[in-house]
Amino acid sequence: MKLNDAVFGAVLLVLGVAVLWAVRAYPHMPGQNVGPALFPGLIASGLIVCALLLIVGGLRRHAQSPWFEALPWLGSRRHVVTFLTVVGSVVLYIALVDRIGFLIVAPLVLFAMFAAFRVRWTTGAVVAILASVIIWYAFYKLLRVPLPWGLLERFAF
Repeated sequence: MKLNDAVFGAVLLVLGVAVLWAVRAYPHMPGQNVGPALFPGLIASGLIVCALLLIVGGLRRHAQSPWFEALPWLGSRRHVVTFLTVVGSVVLYIALVDRIGFLIVAPLVLFAMFAAFRVRWTTGAVVAILASVIIWYAFYKLLRVPLPWGLLERFAF
């Protein structure tokens, strides 16, 4: 699916204005010109400028291109199923990881995506398991980021 740049520009404009609206309530630092609102405000201002440029460019090109254009891959059942598998895998991971646990959900999600992309079953299973264990080790052991144990809570170490 292809959207006109003016549509994305409008979304970014709303986001930039919302951030500017939010940071106006940030407290001022006594005796300083720089406060906690400075950098979010600068980024939001840049976002607004870029959004306006996108809107102007999109409106100029609107005569040649429609607001919305369906891309050819949307007509392919395989590509749509693959796309929905990736999105569904992320949603299922978010919904299940706390209850079931990272070490169970992550390999299943990775394997589902590998299957959707037509990776051989054996390769997909091995890579999904190894990648999940490596990611768990890197985050849980090395970086000390607590990943949910879920059903494996009694085996936590």
